[in-house]
Amino acid sequence: MCSPLGNQPKGGGGQCPNPLLTGPRGGCIPLGFATLTGDLALRDDYIREALEIVPDPNILINIVSRRVKQLKRGHRPLVESLEKLNPEDIALREIIEGKIGYEVAAEA
Repeated sequence: MCSPLGNQPKGGGGQCPNPLLTGPRGGCIPLGFATLTGDLALRDDYIREALEIVPDPNILINIVSRRVKQLKRGHRPLVESLEKLNPEDIALREIIEGKIGYEVAAEA
């Protein structure tokens, strides 16, 4: 079981079961970003699906945060939803549905 702050797993040593969710100190980052962003709780299923498309969680966080800023400034969502989603979930859905993507700059 991973600790909520990315420290070592509870109950002693061991590795995080998902290497994509390993924190900077070697512990686990929780699958939901709720503990990283305060009271905000994102849908775990959206996060799992987005991590399949953008395998690096650091890049995923950057993409989502940039898109959330755009949405909060008034840009229209690129996906439709029958339910009321927060901007973070909308950004994840846009990634999942291929509406937004990313490029990694080549090192010079």
